[in-house]
Amino acid sequence: MTVRRVRKALLGAILIGLVACAGAYALTGEFKNTVVSATATMLPRELPAHGGAPVTLSSITRIKNKDGSQPGALSSILFQLDKHGFVETRGLAVCTMAKLANTTPSQARKRCGDALVGKGVGKAKVTLPGQATIDISSPLSFFNGPKAGGMPTLIAHAYETVPERKTLLLPITIERVSHGRYGFQAKVTLPEIAGGYGSATLAEATLGRTYEKGGKKVGYINGYCSGGRLQVHGSLSFSNGDFFPATLTSPCHTG
Repeated sequence: MTVRRVRKALLGAILIGLVACAGAYALTGEFKNTVVSATATMLPRELPAHGGAPVTLSSITRIKNKDGSQPGALSSILFQLDKHGFVETRGLAVCTMAKLANTTPSQARKRCGDALVGKGVGKAKVTLPGQATIDISSPLSFFNGPKAGGMPTLIAHAYETVPERKTLLLPITIERVSHGRYGFQAKVTLPEIAGGYGSATLAEATLGRTYEKGGKKVGYINGYCSGGRLQVHGSLSFSNGDFFPATLTSPCHTG
């Protein structure tokens, strides 16, 4: 995967490095004590020149402090997706917030398995008052949700165990936009982790599935190849004002 830097961080220079990672490349951004690395991959590489074929989008984001301390709280993420692709939900099962309320990861996937369009894992550091810092993790599940204003939505599901057991649900609307290379975007405002005492350190997810519609297999995410690449832009905002942008390009070719 190749990486293209599009702008500087608002609060300081971003150090960009290309790091080999399973045949892909990772973008690394550094500001003061915080280091953020991200990768994004779209598969398969071979796609039609027009129309669209099912693809999967995988991303990994890691956040750490250089001195090993707990990083600042991640407050929001903005994803922008290549306009040479689209999300298809017609004929796909729908899950709701009410159905997922108070569920563990396994219960959520059992209740809404037909609407599951992605999986992953999230990790965080938590420092409760008077206690040592601990690491926690949760499976992540992404379900096709009801449309909002005609736009497709996702419901992200996670489950935390400290300071108490709690289901975290996050509705995400996939908006249609016209921003140069990008045709879709999703703005994600993140909930507090562990009552505000936690900070995200890892978010790893893969989105995409095929399902039957009208007797044919279609993809939840579909893409076609134009200009030899598909592209994703993301930006991470932290509660302390830090801001990390990244543009990642995944190569493609026509069959």
